Amino acid sequence: MEGLGFREVMETVNEVYKIPVMISKRMFQLFSSHMEILAVVGGCFIMWNIFSLLQFWYSMIQQYAIPCFLSRSKHIRQYGEWAIVTGATGGIGKAYAEELASHGMNIILVSRNPEKLKEVSEAISTTYKVKTRFIVADFSLGCEVYPHIKEALKNLEVGILVNNAGVFHDYPQITTEVPEDKLWEIININIGAAVMMVHIVLPGMVQRKRGAIVNVSSGTCCKPTPLMNVYASSKSFMDSFSRALQYEYASKKIFIQSLVTYFVKTNILELSTFLKTKPLLVLEAKDYARQAVRTIGISRRTAGHLSHSIQMLLSNSFPEWLWVSIFTFICNTLRVVRNRKPVKL
Repeated sequence: MEGLGFREVMETVNEVYKIPVMISKRMFQLFSSHMEILAVVGGCFIMWNIFSLLQFWYSMIQQYAIPCFLSRSKHIRQYGEWAIVTGATGGIGKAYAEELASHGMNIILVSRNPEKLKEVSEAISTTYKVKTRFIVADFSLGCEVYPHIKEALKNLEVGILVNNAGVFHDYPQITTEVPEDKLWEIININIGAAVMMVHIVLPGMVQRKRGAIVNVSSGTCCKPTPLMNVYASSKSFMDSFSRALQYEYASKKIFIQSLVTYFVKTNILELSTFLKTKPLLVLEAKDYARQAVRTIGISRRTAGHLSHSIQMLLSNSFPEWLWVSIFTFICNTLRVVRNRKPVKL
């Protein structure tokens, strides 16, 4: 530092020491700025979750509480004189037909077993004092069954269509384990039947400017569901098909509903003792149908029952890995019951 006086040296040292102080202040300012941004983001996240929760409970009150204080029979009958229910000889389909009949709707049952159809048809007619008809149709045969159905429905004022017909795997399987004939059965019944039944009855509804279509989907449509892949994918189709159909026909005063069911006591659960003994999770078909019918005209996408709606909220909030783990455990349990080796994913 030759040539520099003491004053100049001290000033230089002071300037050098100011550099880290200035850097520290700048970093603190940036940190404070970032903290403010994070606080805003966190606040928005909390507000969004509060809003979503309030929206959920408002929806629950609208779907399940308010209808309890209103007369729903007149509302249900406004859609027309007749209701068609496919897959109507057992489970949700039978319970749905009985519930609609209790509101004064005449019922047309569609299924493949003529003896069961006749039995259920007579029971509904006797119990609820409504007109009933039945159509024997094996949807697994594909397009050849629909001319017969179309002819049987000619000149009938169909107000409500419930596409409930569905078939499951014989037991949980990976996709390539499923036999080819079972694949076609799932496609023809779970997808083809719903599309074709809509194609048959919807033009009449549009002409009359009233009608309701309920397409029964499944909670397995919410996220990827291995070991039930083909079945779950068919139900994803039903959900997507229903939601798009609603946009196409809402302006024509047609109500379309995607009914996203969870576990109901049906033949599908016969393999699982665990699920059959959990009443909070697995509902009786009659109890489920009683609440589900009340949501017609109110909710275009619903789980149909308060218990199932809570399950739907939880499953939508699950990370995908947790959902897959839960269903893999359930499916492997069912495979063990059927003396099949569990599958590692």
